[in-house]
Amino acid sequence: MADTRVEVARFAVAGVLGLITDVAALYLALALGMGPFAGRAVSFLCAVAVTWQFNRRYTFSSKPGISAWREWWNYLAAMLLGGAVNYGVYSALILTIRDVPLLPLAAVAAGSLAGMTVNFVNAKYFIFRSR
Repeated sequence: MADTRVEVARFAVAGVLGLITDVAALYLALALGMGPFAGRAVSFLCAVAVTWQFNRRYTFSSKPGISAWREWWNYLAAMLLGGAVNYGVYSALILTIRDVPLLPLAAVAAGSLAGMTVNFVNAKYFIFRSR
């Protein structure tokens, strides 16, 4: 059980790094003229890349014999389920709340929290599980 607690803590650190990346990329996309939905798709991919790098190095062990390239695509595919939950919460907040300062930041944070459990289970039991 202690190993799982350490993994959850490290996964949370990866999540915070991903959240920072997500928000920064979203605000950059918005500044470049992308809308809140296309910008969020781009920012999500940036966040997934950061969390994959952190999680494969510090949270979980990579599977022996699997190339980093294949692991990346497996990770991205697994994160899409949590990403759908994340994007759904984000979209609902963007579409229903008006005139809130820093709404994109709050919506990204709420979406990230909603998708985190799904993503942890996918990462631990499907992407980085021991053989």
